[in-house]
Amino acid sequence: MHVVLLSLALAALPEEKAILTDPPLVPPPITRTTPAKVKVELEVVEKVMQLADGVEYTFWTFGGSVPGKFIRIREGDTVEFWLENHPNNKLPHNIDLHAVTGPGGGAASTFTAPGHKSRFTFQALNAGLYIYHCATAPVGMHIANGMYGLIYVQPKKPLPKVDREYYVVQGDFYTDADFGTKGLQPFSMKRAIDERPSYVVFNGSALSLVGDRALKGKVGETVRLYVGNGGPNLVSSFHVIGEIFDRVYTEGGMKVQENVQTTLVPAGGSAIVEFKLDTDGTYILVDHSIFRTFNKGSLGMMKVEGPGNKEVYSGKEVDAVYLGDESVATSLKATPGTTAAASGKPDGRALFVQNCAMCHQGEGQGVPGVFPPLAKSDFLANIANNKRGELVEYVLRGKTGKVTVNGVEYNGVMTPVAGLDDEKLATVLTYVSTAWGNKAPAFTTDEVKKLREALPPVPAPAAPH
Repeated sequence: MHVVLLSLALAALPEEKAILTDPPLVPPPITRTTPAKVKVELEVVEKVMQLADGVEYTFWTFGGSVPGKFIRIREGDTVEFWLENHPNNKLPHNIDLHAVTGPGGGAASTFTAPGHKSRFTFQALNAGLYIYHCATAPVGMHIANGMYGLIYVQPKKPLPKVDREYYVVQGDFYTDADFGTKGLQPFSMKRAIDERPSYVVFNGSALSLVGDRALKGKVGETVRLYVGNGGPNLVSSFHVIGEIFDRVYTEGGMKVQENVQTTLVPAGGSAIVEFKLDTDGTYILVDHSIFRTFNKGSLGMMKVEGPGNKEVYSGKEVDAVYLGDESVATSLKATPGTTAAASGKPDGRALFVQNCAMCHQGEGQGVPGVFPPLAKSDFLANIANNKRGELVEYVLRGKTGKVTVNGVEYNGVMTPVAGLDDEKLATVLTYVSTAWGNKAPAFTTDEVKKLREALPPVPAPAAPH
């Protein structure tokens, strides 16, 4: 009798097919005010896609993207869920939706071989933002290959309207080779078990939210980000550089925290963050476990157009040379650890370690994608042999902008090095120009003195407003 009544109740519900979207897009808000019977169809596709520039990986996906399709339903809906495993796939898969109350979150009912499809039905009892993922053994491997996404159970009373909604999910990936190694990379079970990812990225790729793929916005708009963490291992410290979250729905639930700088998103968890775009510019999405961002790929962008608000953020008002008392004092005396004990003269390697090695590393190898190498550098060889005055200027005044070293483009900031008199500057320039296989004439103190005196005047700083 109960089954009959349930069938009659389901038959009375209006029926619709869920709108699914690829990241970073989100389906439109649901405007109906009563439950419905919603059909969701999700196809598993195993495919090769880009993990980073020149790096490919065989992803296992829900819907052909990482993360999988964004699913939006309403609290109280009855969902008829179909999982389809493409016939060209190699492996069986299933799905565990954290929004489901029932064995395995649906995994127990959806084990599906290639060329087959499965169905189960559930009722969306709890509002909130939930992860879904594959739970076929070995579970960690299926998740690590990209099998996760978000399902949003919109509450009966929907969240306030915003101008833009986006979908961002972090994941950690484990390849045999280190970050940036070109070509098709295989999965490394050892690295995954040891929790030593080669890549930590948003939306399945180090390139997914940069350049032309950056999120868009306009000054004055409100933005809601549906943020997830597929893991399988790492907790995310999600932060948008240059913004403060007006509201955070912690762990994807209904409780709200206000004025949050960084929010934790556990593996297999989520958060909803909202903020207003008060001024223009490019805002950077990061995992604030920051080496992941600048060395493993968890960096995205939101480009905001429109008139800047100088009251909110002025931009740089002054760019002036500054030499504090300590810098002046250092330039007038030998610094401990920088002189060769036998001769009393500056030691090139010691000067390099003190002033340059923090960025360019101890053997001049640089940091891939961040700081260019000095060892066997065609860029350094050219200026050390042909543009020696420029090399002096870079050290004394710094350099900003793009340079190409050994065929790789870098775009960063080299800060000025303070406290080098002519003898010390000649010594460290000679060291970097002749060490690690570099070949250029040595710099003399007299030469450096003349090159320093010939530098163009420093432009006067702009007057503050």
